[in-house]
Amino acid sequence: MTYGAAEVLRGVDLEIEHGEIFTLLGPNGAGKTTTVEILEGFRDRSSGEVSVLGTDPARGTDAWRAQLGIVLQSWRDHPRWSARDLLAHLGEFYDDPRDPDELLGALGLTAQAGQRASRLSGGQRRRLDVALGIVGRPRLLFLDEPTTGFDPEARREFHLLIRRLAADEGITVLLTTHDLAEAEKLADRTAILVGGEIAVCGTPSELARAVRARSHVRWVEDGRERVLTTEDPSQAAWELHRRFDGPVPGLEIRRPSLEENYLNLIGRAA
Repeated sequence: MTYGAAEVLRGVDLEIEHGEIFTLLGPNGAGKTTTVEILEGFRDRSSGEVSVLGTDPARGTDAWRAQLGIVLQSWRDHPRWSARDLLAHLGEFYDDPRDPDELLGALGLTAQAGQRASRLSGGQRRRLDVALGIVGRPRLLFLDEPTTGFDPEARREFHLLIRRLAADEGITVLLTTHDLAEAEKLADRTAILVGGEIAVCGTPSELARAVRARSHVRWVEDGRERVLTTEDPSQAAWELHRRFDGPVPGLEIRRPSLEENYLNLIGRAA
């Protein structure tokens, strides 16, 4: 994707499986929003091939669009509608919509069913945005920073809902987020976009191996705590076990988090 002489995306090679929860991470300006907008059919690419649910998004029909659920970073339309009325109204555009009351209950908005959208709190508004995104039972759900403004309990409930949608209904989820802990908890796989290219893609353990962020192995020996930084903590623990000929006192292995892997990769790229 180019804008004039500026190349925003170059050779992004990405495949997301049916029923997968996939996270796209990257610093500001990496090209995440442009990538997602191309997949949603909102932006025409400069070159390359794209297939979403078997269709080129640039030629997507209304029937194709009806299979997508999209939750943008912000939605300021229809402020005077109540939460339930808005869900019920938009549901009429789909063949098999979800029941508005069940959906409000699943997202913790039953008490706000009759409240105008403009009077919802930030977290409540985001939950309504998610409800609007899944009211039509989409096959593919795009979530752009979906839990902004959620308290910890609401975030946990939202994660359970997304996992249930993927596991029970086979919905594919593409999530963009700046919350690395959220990506680590929720995603089956994660791709990190740096400078318009996929720098690394895989499960959390695969990312750790690709980025080569090191683990810390701690133990107690001769009354002192010892620390070893290594790329192979399992081998280090095995060697300690052999050396002690049994349990290793105070053994602790701390593997790098997704955040540490991410920051390490971004730092290397910079």
